[in-house]
Amino acid sequence: MRERVGQIWLLLATVSGLGVSPAFAADADHGADLARRWCATCHVVASGQTQASADVPSFASVARKPDFSPERLAFFLLDPHPKMPNFPLSRTEAADLAAYIGSLRQ
Repeated sequence: MRERVGQIWLLLATVSGLGVSPAFAADADHGADLARRWCATCHVVASGQTQASADVPSFASVARKPDFSPERLAFFLLDPHPKMPNFPLSRTEAADLAAYIGSLRQ
């Protein structure tokens, strides 16, 4: 477990040190499509959505958390966790979804 946490921190440090070039920027529009397709059953993913599970946070509330980071969220989405279905997201899809959620921050 401790080794896994160390690996994640190393990966985060590496990614954050690389910077983001426009060619590799995440696609929030694609993330919105993914959110509507895979996440809207449980989460409110857009302002016009009228139905979702009551016991899960909306994407806007996730984006407004003080410690929100698209990079951390993308890594969270790639790591299987029991409270969510295991969607087989690629790294690009996870980054796109995290970029979309980040775009909801107000």
